[in-house]
Amino acid sequence: IKAGLEVAKRRHAGEEILRTEEDLPLNYVIILIAAFVIPLFLLYLHIIGSIGIAAIMAVILLIVGFLGSSIAGYLAGVVGSSNNPVSGITIMSLLFTAFVLKALGLSGMKGMVATILVAAVICTAAAIAGDTMQDLATGYLVGATPKRQQIFEIIGTFSAALVMAPVLNLLIQAYGIAGTPTAKENALPAPQAFLMAKVTEGVFTGNLEWKMIYIGAGIAIALIILDEILAMKGSKFRTPVMPVAVGIYLPLCLGVPIFIGGLIRYLVGKARGDTGEGPTDPGVLGAAGLIAGEALMGIIFAALIVGGIAPSLGFSNNLLGVLLLAGIAAWLYMMGKK
Repeated sequence: IKAGLEVAKRRHAGEEILRTEEDLPLNYVIILIAAFVIPLFLLYLHIIGSIGIAAIMAVILLIVGFLGSSIAGYLAGVVGSSNNPVSGITIMSLLFTAFVLKALGLSGMKGMVATILVAAVICTAAAIAGDTMQDLATGYLVGATPKRQQIFEIIGTFSAALVMAPVLNLLIQAYGIAGTPTAKENALPAPQAFLMAKVTEGVFTGNLEWKMIYIGAGIAIALIILDEILAMKGSKFRTPVMPVAVGIYLPLCLGVPIFIGGLIRYLVGKARGDTGEGPTDPGVLGAAGLIAGEALMGIIFAALIVGGIAPSLGFSNNLLGVLLLAGIAAWLYMMGKK
């Protein structure tokens, strides 16, 4: 932020700015922020019916969104977008917004909806900040112009916003979301959304299980301390808190594939005699392609389901799934060994 302000001052003073340091002018950024905050304020006013509370929600959105985006962008820029703490930032904003709105007298379903609306915008801002910072870091390495990157980031974000709603509606119509009245037999698990809803509901109803939160925090602290002790002793066995948290947090249907992937990576490391990996590692690239392909196929299958197209294979789908999983696992192992 400091570096950006210094560049803005130099530009205002008439100094020549290097192409690789040129950002969007600060006045343009302020205009864009206002252009998006004003419609959100009107949306909050329409839902809440109070100008004062809607204004407070907009202020919370600006302050917490700025802080959350800064944290997410910094961590993504230093470590990588895979370490973007979107869930943590969202929970923080949920709790803060819920307590503020509850203190202002907002309660019931209206209070919960208002809290989710604010937190959803902050969550999206944090996610985009991490992704944008990763893109800017890549652009810096290849000598791109930050200003042009930022312009196309805005265009890309706007385009994604137009596409996401129809896609989500398609997925809900085809599968439903687990834990909702529209959930079907193969409903999509949404552990993060379920958590956010439970936290918000718990604050407004006074039934939030603080005891469980304290227990989880205690387990995390104990694992971190144990991991540091093991690191100081040079032990190969470690207790990183994130994998343990993911194992507790995610449903078994998602945890098992993660375990299988980790096992394949371990076997590849043993076969190659290393434990590291690079961004051009064939196994990493193959896994990234699988993630993108799975997402696209999920949307295609949803369109087929909604369209009533369900051709029979003539044999057990479970058997086919097992065979495909085994084949993909073997392929990843062979790719990783290269």
